[in-house]
Amino acid sequence: MATVSLIQYDEASAEVRAVFDDIKRVRKVDDVNNFWKALANHPATLKRTWESACEVMQPGALDALTKELIYIAVSVTNGCDYCTHSHTAAAVAKGMTPSQHGELLAVIGMANETNALVNGLKVPVDEQFLK
Repeated sequence: MATVSLIQYDEASAEVRAVFDDIKRVRKVDDVNNFWKALANHPATLKRTWESACEVMQPGALDALTKELIYIAVSVTNGCDYCTHSHTAAAVAKGMTPSQHGELLAVIGMANETNALVNGLKVPVDEQFLK
């Protein structure tokens, strides 16, 4: 259950509607996701988060699918069910195959396991990795 109400388009202020309209235009969707509807309770946070997401997630040195895969990895590791589902759907839309998804989950699991072992053992970083 959400901790805030989800602001629907017809209930939104002009400031929120402007951001919602941009989200719909950029993503080519008829309605915005619940995440954006929840953020709309604080229009400044909605606007800032949308603008940052647009900047960060646009293709650059990393392509759009790679960015989605990274987002999935962080979301799985942080236990964010919403973001895991949202960005998995986005990655599939950008071409992620079931085989890639399986390998991604294997890498996430391995990274989390070895990270926990290294942290538990307090392994010092090798000099060669610090250069």
